[in-house]
Amino acid sequence: MHHRPRPSYGRLLAATLALTGISQANDWTNWRGPLQNGVSLEHYTKAGKLADKPAWTAPIRSRGTPVVVDGKVILWGYKGETSDLIELLTCLDAKTGKILWQHEIPDYLSDSIYNRYSIGAPTVDPETKRIYLTSNAGNFLCYELDGTKVFEIPLMEDFGRMTFPNSRVGSPVIEGEFVIIHFIFSNWGADGPAADRVYGFDKKTGELAWWTLPGVSPPVDSSFSTPVLETRDGKRVAYFTTGCGHIVCVNTHNGKPYWKMPICKNGVNPSVVLHKGNLIAIHGDENVDNSEKGRMVCIKLPEKLTAPVPPALEATTLEPSAEVWRNPIGATSSSPVLVGDVIYQLTDGAELYAIDANTGTDLWKLKLSNANLHSSPLYVDGLLYCPLLDGKLVVVKPGEKSGEVVQEIKLGENIQCLGAPTVCDGTLYVTTTEAFYAFPIPNKGIKTDAAPKVEMPKAGKAVALQIIPAETVIMTGHKQSFRVRSVDANGFLVNPDVKGVKWESFIPPTAKVKATMDGKFNDAGELVVAPDAKSSAGAFKATAPDGTFGTIRGRALRNLPLVENFDGYELKDEQPTEKIMFAYPPLPWIGARFKFDVREVVGAPGNKVFAKTFDRLLFQRGTVFLAPSNLTNYTMQADVMTDGSARSKSDIGLINQRYLICVRGNAGKLEVSSNPERLKQEVPFKVVANTWYTLKTKVDVAKDGSGVIMAKIWDKAQPEPAAWTIEVKVPRAHKNGSPGIFALTPMNQKRVYLDNLSVTPN
Repeated sequence: MHHRPRPSYGRLLAATLALTGISQANDWTNWRGPLQNGVSLEHYTKAGKLADKPAWTAPIRSRGTPVVVDGKVILWGYKGETSDLIELLTCLDAKTGKILWQHEIPDYLSDSIYNRYSIGAPTVDPETKRIYLTSNAGNFLCYELDGTKVFEIPLMEDFGRMTFPNSRVGSPVIEGEFVIIHFIFSNWGADGPAADRVYGFDKKTGELAWWTLPGVSPPVDSSFSTPVLETRDGKRVAYFTTGCGHIVCVNTHNGKPYWKMPICKNGVNPSVVLHKGNLIAIHGDENVDNSEKGRMVCIKLPEKLTAPVPPALEATTLEPSAEVWRNPIGATSSSPVLVGDVIYQLTDGAELYAIDANTGTDLWKLKLSNANLHSSPLYVDGLLYCPLLDGKLVVVKPGEKSGEVVQEIKLGENIQCLGAPTVCDGTLYVTTTEAFYAFPIPNKGIKTDAAPKVEMPKAGKAVALQIIPAETVIMTGHKQSFRVRSVDANGFLVNPDVKGVKWESFIPPTAKVKATMDGKFNDAGELVVAPDAKSSAGAFKATAPDGTFGTIRGRALRNLPLVENFDGYELKDEQPTEKIMFAYPPLPWIGARFKFDVREVVGAPGNKVFAKTFDRLLFQRGTVFLAPSNLTNYTMQADVMTDGSARSKSDIGLINQRYLICVRGNAGKLEVSSNPERLKQEVPFKVVANTWYTLKTKVDVAKDGSGVIMAKIWDKAQPEPAAWTIEVKVPRAHKNGSPGIFALTPMNQKRVYLDNLSVTPN
């Protein structure tokens, strides 16, 4: 390894940069780097070519990007193939590659049917040095730099974060006291409809501070575009692309959406770059305004930012005149790199383009290989480092009129490069689907430019209350305290501890379901849910002595046993396409709204059941969570039925402790799975359409961490059999998880039903 002295001013910058939210310049704390555009601030004296062989390798497979801080490399990857595949968060010594610590992160209940794991990156907070990561299954994790876990939030079960087969996850973003993520969420109540939503959490406690819907609902795909931040119009804002095909702008301190601009008929994945008051984005699918596929677009950023005023909910849509230029090239996932006035872009066909950022004109292009999918180039000291799908690392020297391939390293046979590379202290880090590589950049010294200093506006007059946590779930017999803060019109903190607020139940004027949470605030400002409270959901409003106010929303959930036969629901809403009466599903259930409803079974008037809806093909697969994710050691039972015939039926199942126990109608099987590619065992069970069965399941976990998932199914008209229909042994069992309901109605042709649900403690 070469000795690489740091410039003397490097250490002096650290404290200032940490306070502004930008890392020390020679650390790489997020996947796009200190300039948020894939450009390094390092410069080398007498730099040489990379060695053909790396200084070290690590046996960690990854499709993402590592981050580097304080001489440590943090990598999200995985090991194993099918049933033994598990995600890893690994900390390595940057100089030697020695693994310092490693955490295994199991997948569960996702529909990732391909080995496409770790498409994304961890993020390190420069202030606290804490590491943030969202796993494929939606576990939002925070660790200290020494590997100690700070918090874990199961986004799937607690907030309805949806998974998709492509496993694209992206990267969290640190903004001041918040850590920001965006995914497709299908939560409860007004946030039940699936949409690309942004969630802002307190980075130190993991408590939810705000959330927002910046695009439209429903989305057409997922998106792993990482937000890019700036200060504009006295506000801190984030720009990114969404699963509904928009470029959006939101406030990073209170979530207010400012504007959106549709560019694509599908989800858009690449991150954007900012250039001289403009924003540049790219996608690879069909345009919204013509039938062509793919475009790079430059739009003029609005100087003034205005949030929608209630009862309006949607952000302003920018007019087509905001477009400054467009270029017909496209890319599915690769993000642009901006150097001065030149954009460097890899296309799906592995062509490297140089484009004038002022005009959108092609300057030159260079064919590097046959294909590229996710990886984005990295620009370091006059060179572009491009990992490609065929397992090559290609180094290009860009010029004004052409680019020159100066080096090409084949990293292995039958491997792929899908993540962007990272550079820190003169070492280039590259991930592949077989191993992780560290290549020193030979040099006689390193100089690091100062990172840009964030312009953080000063707070003005308090106009609202921001209450943390902004959303809560409280079991009967328990209570929750809140932090009440005042903020100005732009979301900046004014007073961290507002006293003397008065709480009252609150029904938003736009609420379609006029519901209240069965809880009361005590004199200490705690929300108390009595032991005999009803399962319910609603909002509360806090008003300060000066008249400023804010709201929170919450769910009151009954402790086990949980019993529901749906008979108490009043069918007072009409389903317009079917001309039947229905009731909305239980409000506190996560992910139920618009996917399920309560109705009578055809031919059995008076028998109210939980039924899968056909409203949207997007929701032919529906998952509902009924209770908190920390529940453990319980038995579930329900009556289930599928419409259909001998040839066409649907699937219905229960979720117990992160395992799906599912009656597969067409396959004629009772199946136990988690992620189906990781765990799936089944036994034959002939399903007769329009026949009620009783399904029962429990999970036993042994002291050594192994477990057994047990299930039985029988004709409801018959006595319960003594033996379990299926028993599945697993070496590493999930120890907890929310009870849930699953349904799959292929092409929304045959409906499924559920009744007489119970969740009882063992």
